[in-house]
Amino acid sequence: MTVTDELTRARAETLAQIDALTREFDEVVAASRSSNADDEHDPEGATIAFERQQVAALLDQARRRLADVDDALARAETGDYGRCADCGQPIAPERLAARPQARTCIACAH
Repeated sequence: MTVTDELTRARAETLAQIDALTREFDEVVAASRSSNADDEHDPEGATIAFERQQVAALLDQARRRLADVDDALARAETGDYGRCADCGQPIAPERLAARPQARTCIACAH
């Protein structure tokens, strides 16, 4: 499998995750509209506001991952893939294997 194939697969998976999280977020918002419960003082556990924030955070994380994957695909097209965006040195193959969308080498990531 080529790097572009792997990134394309990661992009498709991330888009599917964004779609699922968006549906979940919409369901939580709809549930909060239809509920007249005082969720701040609900003894049952997690509040609707907490659930909404949790899903929103996961959605934001997935959108950032999508941007990283899109950036990596653009770098692959220009021939810059695998080079550190900060120092210009090659990114270790092990790092790219673990995180194909990596923009920096290990030294610059710290």
